Amino acid sequence: MEFGKVMTAMVTPFDVEGKVNEALTENLVNYLIDNGSDGLIVGGTTGESATLSHAEKLALYRYAIHAVNGRVPVILGAGSNNTAESVAFTKEVSHLGADGILAVVPYYNKPSQAGIYEHYKAIAAATDLPVVVYNIPGRSVVKIDLETLVKLADIPNIVALKDCTADFSMLSQLHARVGDKMKIYSGEDALTLPLYAVGSAGVISVTSHIAGMQMQAMLAAFDAGDIETARRYHHDIMPVINACFSVPSPAPVKFWLNKQGIATGQPRLPIVAVTAEEADQIEQVISAFQQQYTQIK
Repeated sequence: MEFGKVMTAMVTPFDVEGKVNEALTENLVNYLIDNGSDGLIVGGTTGESATLSHAEKLALYRYAIHAVNGRVPVILGAGSNNTAESVAFTKEVSHLGADGILAVVPYYNKPSQAGIYEHYKAIAAATDLPVVVYNIPGRSVVKIDLETLVKLADIPNIVALKDCTADFSMLSQLHARVGDKMKIYSGEDALTLPLYAVGSAGVISVTSHIAGMQMQAMLAAFDAGDIETARRYHHDIMPVINACFSVPSPAPVKFWLNKQGIATGQPRLPIVAVTAEEADQIEQVISAFQQQYTQIK
């Protein structure tokens, strides 16, 4: 299964009452596909999955899959720090028509490497869909180490890794040892090009809500051997990346989308909306970037 190079970790749109909304989801999906996203992650960290109820996740997933209508791959967040719950939810959502499952490292519990391996093995056994492992020690406290990832790559339907470790040494060794058995996606927007240069498959991005076309152009330039152009895109996109994470995500992206008429509502607590001062700073950065790239959406 080819997931694409620029997959967007989609925000979850809420209506004025703070509810998951089908029409808003469809509008956002269409906007993202039209603006550089060749895959969507629904119900991940950026989608505020920790604040969504079971019923809300199911509704959101159905809305997104229906809106996409086969145009790009859709990967659904199904992980938690409870293995039994993750297995049950994976089974439930595997029949909705998605193209893959994203499962985060169990957080808070601080499992051993053996526990992490068994957790993912159980999830993979619960579905025929491809599974993407999500290594994010900044949120989960524990990190999946190299040897565990190599073992996980031997499970046939564990096919990819979303990496937020920025551990180039480990990732280089992983790529050398498992190749495309486990495709590596940067989970850090700032490392999209550096990781791509050493063999990653692309990025699972937040910034692609705003700069998806430019991120695609950056990777296309690299593929064409035009390293200088790829590097220029990288440096041009960096201020937007910094703006997207200037306060806890997804508040900056939701602010900008709302301002552009792509209604996504406000973040749910404990994430708060940007302040007026923060909004001004974010707007200055992104407006300058978009004026620079009027020829590219």
